[in-house]
Amino acid sequence: MSFLDSLENNLKALESREEKDPETLRREREQREADRAAALGRAPYAEALRKSAFTSELLTQCRTIGHGQRVLVQFTWLGETLRLDAKAKRLELRPTAAGIEAHYFVDGEESGCAMVDLSSSAEALARDWLAPA
Repeated sequence: MSFLDSLENNLKALESREEKDPETLRREREQREADRAAALGRAPYAEALRKSAFTSELLTQCRTIGHGQRVLVQFTWLGETLRLDAKAKRLELRPTAAGIEAHYFVDGEESGCAMVDLSSSAEALARDWLAPA
């Protein structure tokens, strides 16, 4: 009996989904297309961030500088975003269609934002981020 009830509920749900408002369907389709276009725009920068020598050098420099300051620097990939945490400081590198943005946080509050050039010095970025306040 419960299998038949479940099947009937599933069929009703499918029918009601097909009977949705055409305007809502159009907006959902446009939103999916916009999200897809944005993802395609970010893709080259996301790939470069993940595989570049800049990123590995940045992680090495952050660990080295953090060790000198007796601060553990932890890094985490959240989708396309690289997050670096050191005590109360956080640096997030986010790929966008225009390039890679560095977002600086202190105690959970965003304190700044800047574009990052992957051909620049990773050590300079690490020193700038980990500099004592």
